[in-house]
Amino acid sequence: MDSVRVATFDGPGSNPVIRTVDRPVIPDKAALMKIAACGVCGTDLHILKGHWPKPLPWPFTLGHEVAGIVVEKGPGLTHDYMGRPIEIGCKIMIPPFMPCGKCYYCVHYPEKANRCLTPVYYGRYLGFDEAPHLWGGWAEAIYLDLDMLPGTKVYRLPDDLPLMIGTLAEPLTSSVRAFRRAQEIGSFRVGDTVVIQGSGPIGVLAIVSAKEMGAGRVIVVGAPEEPRLALCREFGAEATMNIEELTTPEARIAATRDIVGGFGADLVVDCSGHPSAGPEGIEMLRDGGTYIEMGQFTDAGSVETNWHRFCVKDINILGSWAFTADDIALGIAMLDRARDRYPFGDMQTKYPFSEEGIAAAISDANAMKCVKATIIPDESIAYFGA
Repeated sequence: MDSVRVATFDGPGSNPVIRTVDRPVIPDKAALMKIAACGVCGTDLHILKGHWPKPLPWPFTLGHEVAGIVVEKGPGLTHDYMGRPIEIGCKIMIPPFMPCGKCYYCVHYPEKANRCLTPVYYGRYLGFDEAPHLWGGWAEAIYLDLDMLPGTKVYRLPDDLPLMIGTLAEPLTSSVRAFRRAQEIGSFRVGDTVVIQGSGPIGVLAIVSAKEMGAGRVIVVGAPEEPRLALCREFGAEATMNIEELTTPEARIAATRDIVGGFGADLVVDCSGHPSAGPEGIEMLRDGGTYIEMGQFTDAGSVETNWHRFCVKDINILGSWAFTADDIALGIAMLDRARDRYPFGDMQTKYPFSEEGIAAAISDANAMKCVKATIIPDESIAYFGA
């Protein structure tokens, strides 16, 4: 790799442009990660629609659900965040959101380090103009430098975990943390009934988290039937409700209560990001249950609701934002443990690393023609370990 190709975007609504940059020199505590595959996240789609609430350093490279191999490293980078050795050729992933470990929240409230005041964001807040230009996952390689960006966290993946599946560790971790939030307050227990609003990638992975963490029953509300709701049932959802057939909140609430029992679900999780989900979801919930909001990752607008319903139902409402550095290790371990129990490969649709391929991945993801669009810069290693 004397040179590296990288995709950039000039602003919301722009088309991908692939540029070529020189292979960077790798200093002491740095590494070059050859990218096998990178997922298309809903956040990427929202950014390209102009929904991100903060200024962004256009042009820059999107993509953060990334997995690959170390092709070069400095002598000072010897171990990953969890203390496992880092060597040339080993499989790694990096999460986009990396708490600094030094600010007020990281020091005083490490369990809330996702509120870090100075986090590192690969695939978002690092502009292409900043050398060596390799700051996102829609590229042939990504540059990691723990001296330049001390918040960077590198995680070694299991040697026999296919890198294609490894790209799911980051989005899976988001739902793992959401259910942990409920566990921390004693409102998610073994055998509980869970309703998931949203049948996209996060909704599918929330099925995995719920079942692996002890849910007794899982029901999914979403659309379309193909490919999304059908896949949710393959992943173990007991039942699915199609919002294209049950077109009113009243019909969906009644159908949910028919399935789970008249009192409602123990836990309802919004993975849809739609403003209407919250008011509808709390009516699917039993009195005293818990509602988790993890889908409003960008500003989708105001929610019209009646707070009397929160009060009279005596419910818990939890927000869950991203994850902490320690949560990632849990997500990787769950993915590794559960990889043969769920059809992870069926949720991933491959797209080539080209301007046309990336544009198609974005278009198909927006049109819900696939569940998890995944861009493949190097197919020769995407299934390495399979």
